[in-house]
Amino acid sequence: MRKQVTITKTDHRVFIEENAPRDGLQNEAAVFSLEEKVSLVDSLTQCGFPRIQVGAFVDPRKVPQMADTEKLLERIARGGQTIYSALVLNERGMERAAASGIGHVSFFVSASDAHSRRNTNLSAEDALHQARKAVSKAVSRGISVQGGIMNAFTCPFEGVIPLERVLYLVCTLTEMGVEEINLADTAGLAHPLQVTRVVQRVLQVTEIPVSLHLHDSLGFGLVNAYAAWNEGIRRFDASCGGLGGCPFLPQSAGNIASEDMVNLFESMGVSTGISLPRLVEVARMLRTKLNRPLWSRYLTLCGSPP
Repeated sequence: MRKQVTITKTDHRVFIEENAPRDGLQNEAAVFSLEEKVSLVDSLTQCGFPRIQVGAFVDPRKVPQMADTEKLLERIARGGQTIYSALVLNERGMERAAASGIGHVSFFVSASDAHSRRNTNLSAEDALHQARKAVSKAVSRGISVQGGIMNAFTCPFEGVIPLERVLYLVCTLTEMGVEEINLADTAGLAHPLQVTRVVQRVLQVTEIPVSLHLHDSLGFGLVNAYAAWNEGIRRFDASCGGLGGCPFLPQSAGNIASEDMVNLFESMGVSTGISLPRLVEVARMLRTKLNRPLWSRYLTLCGSPP
């Protein structure tokens, strides 16, 4: 049975999806064992996240950190109301997802043709054609699909993405039967006014929930999240410790740190349902494992042991 979460613009709460096990780890040089990944996901579940993206059904030769996604799904201690999701980029990945028994996937296409060719070896239109077949397969098997748009604001290769292209993808994905649209600032190059303009128009062309996946390369991540929240967005992605990044922009930052996002909304009186103290403990663990500072303001300020 699908778990449904309905959040309206007037709600004083937000839905935060944790991305550290997938987006956070996929570019890390440090190898995380299956046991370490299980511990990470279980610890994040205990923090109270409503949804966690645990891995990706992608080519293990290109993304070796994601090679054991099926095994991870078998091992995690599923608890409470947490939904476990994974990234899919093509039909083969969707077949693996269906075989794993997972109930939710995120299927992403790029608004940038240049990025799409580098990321999937397909033009943006060819990737969209694959998406149509893959989403249809998922829906027929009862798998909930989030339709994601990479580079929905600005691309490191093509610059600012025309709004018409984004709206076309939103409408096309909605027609395919996805249950949620995710707008991704893949390289972290968007600014608040741009986010406001895009979100306003997207909300005019689709009635399904819209979420944002924001990176923090220019330091605008939280400001962009607040701008989107002001327009009615109530779903966001984040990553414990600010892990993640854009492989095509090596110096780019990762996702907004989950600790920073939780702290922002809770400070505003907006409930996240997530335990900030427990989340900081997980971020500390990641910092120790990676043996380097993490891109997290709250962790830097409050996360040192007493």
